Amino acid sequence: MTAIHPSILSADFANLAAELARIPSADAVHVDVMDNHFVPNLTLGLPVVEAIRAATDLPLDVHLMINDADRWAPAYAELGAESVTFHVEAAGRPAQVARALRSHGARAAMALKPKTALEPHLGLLSDLDMLLIMTVEPGFGGQSFMDEMLPKIAAARRASDALGGKIAVQVDGGINRETILRAAEAGADTFVAGSAVYSAEDPDAAISGLRQLVG
Repeated sequence: MTAIHPSILSADFANLAAELARIPSADAVHVDVMDNHFVPNLTLGLPVVEAIRAATDLPLDVHLMINDADRWAPAYAELGAESVTFHVEAAGRPAQVARALRSHGARAAMALKPKTALEPHLGLLSDLDMLLIMTVEPGFGGQSFMDEMLPKIAAARRASDALGGKIAVQVDGGINRETILRAAEAGADTFVAGSAVYSAEDPDAAISGLRQLVG
């Protein structure tokens, strides 16, 4: 099932409640948490995500681009995020992190940077609900989609299908009306879109347009 997750990284941070109200048809709100250590950018943390949780009934898809995921990831599940994504590069014991997220009622998701190979981590998939293939280097919005990630997306789809197709394959980075088609053809079913949604005059119409392309 196709899902569109608008990223509020491209929204107006001074008016987040109003920006959330502009995307009522979103399948989830993608919230990028960055610590200026794992990635060279600083965004927001637990208190702001808690405020976002209180400001919208939409599901929250929290993407942690932070060090020490083992310590911090479960806290985002505890505050009510429906899905929490940690980076395998930042987790000492990724399987335990995934199980902790599930124990708090959240979907467990794992992200891979562009240069991180998928194959060494396939054994973790049974503990996951979603696998995020980064299609840009994490840290900043507005980057161009990396077509060289298409084979990795296809490999993720094959791995998910081998487990009954229960693991969503998400892509994040440079998703727009052109690149979403290539990502979908490779096997992605969940799409993070930032500027393609929030740069539109009507963000919710932009979501519908993306969904129609791949739905």
